[in-house]
Amino acid sequence: MLLPAVPFGAALAGLLLPPLRARAAAAVLGIAGAAAALLLACGLLVALDQPSEQSRQLVRFGHLAVDFGVRVDSAALLVAVAVGVVALAVQVYSVSYLDGDEGYPAYAAQVSLFTAAMLLVVVAGDLIVLLVGWEVMGICSYLLIAHDRRLPEAPGAAVKAFLVTRVGDVGFWLGVILLGVHTGSFRIADVLAAVTGGELSTATLTAAGLLLLAGVAGKSAQFPLHTWLPDAMAGPTPISALIHAATMVAAGVYVVFRLYPVFSYGDGVLPVLAVVAAVTMLLGALAATAADDIKRVLAWSTVSQLAYMVGALAVGATAAALFHLLTHAAFKALLFLAAGAVIHAVGSNLMSAMGGLRRPMPVTFWSMTIGLGALVGVPPLAGFWSKDAILHSASGGAGWAAGLVFAAGLATVVVTAWYATRLWLRTFFGLSRSEATAHDPPPLMAWPVVALAVPSGLLGFVALSDGFVDRLSTPVPADWTGAAARPDALPAQPVLADQALVHAGGFVLLPLAAAAVGIAAAWLVWQRDPATDPARALGRLRPVFEREFYLDGFQDVLVVRPVRALARAVRRADESVVDGTVEGTGRGTVSLGGLVARAHRAALPRAVVAVLAGALLAGLAATLGAAL
Repeated sequence: MLLPAVPFGAALAGLLLPPLRARAAAAVLGIAGAAAALLLACGLLVALDQPSEQSRQLVRFGHLAVDFGVRVDSAALLVAVAVGVVALAVQVYSVSYLDGDEGYPAYAAQVSLFTAAMLLVVVAGDLIVLLVGWEVMGICSYLLIAHDRRLPEAPGAAVKAFLVTRVGDVGFWLGVILLGVHTGSFRIADVLAAVTGGELSTATLTAAGLLLLAGVAGKSAQFPLHTWLPDAMAGPTPISALIHAATMVAAGVYVVFRLYPVFSYGDGVLPVLAVVAAVTMLLGALAATAADDIKRVLAWSTVSQLAYMVGALAVGATAAALFHLLTHAAFKALLFLAAGAVIHAVGSNLMSAMGGLRRPMPVTFWSMTIGLGALVGVPPLAGFWSKDAILHSASGGAGWAAGLVFAAGLATVVVTAWYATRLWLRTFFGLSRSEATAHDPPPLMAWPVVALAVPSGLLGFVALSDGFVDRLSTPVPADWTGAAARPDALPAQPVLADQALVHAGGFVLLPLAAAAVGIAAAWLVWQRDPATDPARALGRLRPVFEREFYLDGFQDVLVVRPVRALARAVRRADESVVDGTVEGTGRGTVSLGGLVARAHRAALPRAVVAVLAGALLAGLAATLGAAL
């Protein structure tokens, strides 16, 4: 329980600090909280022999109880270690990156809260507790993306991230409620036991799985709820590293891993996941080919790499998906922090303002080279092992969904190699296009970059160790409850369930050849004219990719404008009908009162005449009545 509690305590203490005179204390709290969480995760990973669960009932709603509980196994603790490593690197890096920023104390506390929320999702033993961490991450992302409100695009990007992910979260909430109502419990162990024990109908599982996928698509930036992630680059670069590497976007993938039986037992849920993954991985990679903003290129690569994980889950390779989540956390955090060092040196996010940085920034150059190599899948770097495992799993899967994931994944390898090589060449080679004097960042920014280069290069080798595959495998619910599970209904994991990650035969040559094609194509185009952007080779497709398939425009036409028009119509109806009725009634009453008031304000002569006339009429009426 200390895993989320320690960074939460650091966040709470940091938020209570004076906002303008507590920079050193905020830095100490942020770094200490992340370091303590990392040490706890490492200690538990070493000491844990078998899955463990603790819970205590918080509240009961009729027959449904909500427990505050944690459940940990090796897979959860490996993810917790990744979260701790990235969070610690971001906290250390931010001290120098945000030097002079008056809002740093609140920023450091919000990063700690973000870390605590992700760790709560990782170790949650109850779906409601998981939802708490899930929603707190959404709030933190909004606050951190909009941290520098002097940037005109930051508030809009924060609102967009918040609203788009909320759209998916509506489905996620409904899916959680559906599971809780039909199983009679929100405990994850009870839910999985009910699913694998055949207590829920296929229709219920299908509905729950599809509803949960809406939330996963939002948090993990999968089509069509992916457009918020590139815009989130308006936030500080360390926050981009945190969101894109180990928190927020990884949460969706991790939840599918944790609740995998819900998705695999439903009818048609995994094929939907496969289609979403295939579309997203290609869309994200192609959008990265023409972007000039270095952070936006990396953001689209995150969208694409998350789709690899989703695709692995769709074909049943849950261990391969989790392994790529771990390797991606290392090399993507490295890439963002190294990109931040470049931006810090050049004073611009645009690659058109960079170039020739290899010699003045050797540490950043070599670190980013390792990160880009891992992204492409160059052996023996970390990304090669995990991406190869996913492609091998898809190639051995049965059905059209596996074939779709494999074809899209292989094509994406080519495109990824192309845009990664373009970024590398445009940033570090050729002539300098910046007037600034570039140099490697200060130590507090350089050390996290170098530290993350180590797992980005070596993490793949742990796949060769005995027992590593077992640590990544999805736990059977019987491990938790003793209930009769049906593991035979779970999809096979062709690579990471029964064999090592190193594959015999010639399969490994296929993704390597695809990567070589992409690297060679970018290199040849750049060699013809190093002063121009290799994206010129895209021809008429360049504006389509540069504008990201016009999806923001489509969303603006199909969603934003109709919603705003509806809002204006509702406002007019409210003002003219509802307010008009109320205000009209008031105006009529005031007018009638005015008439009565004017009648009572007659001059004395007219009043006397009126009284006498009334008396005369009354007398005449009495006389006529008596005569009759």
